[in-house]
Amino acid sequence: MLGSHALPAGPPLGTLERPRCQHCQTRTILGRSAPGPAGYEFRTFECPRCDRVQRTLVVSDPMSGDARGWLRGELKSPD
Repeated sequence: MLGSHALPAGPPLGTLERPRCQHCQTRTILGRSAPGPAGYEFRTFECPRCDRVQRTLVVSDPMSGDARGWLRGELKSPD
């Protein structure tokens, strides 16, 4: 298993951050978060109903990377 870190106690994640289980469609619970490639992190979601585990790679800071250029007005036509 990847080295992972327990998340500190805090407010629950919103519905958008909790994907549905690919098997039974129940909302999953964030179990772990671990560092990934630069600017990303691995998130492990666990299904409380069928105990399946789902791992995803997400941007750790949405204001970094490609989003910064778009916010500075660098959005260009695909021509």
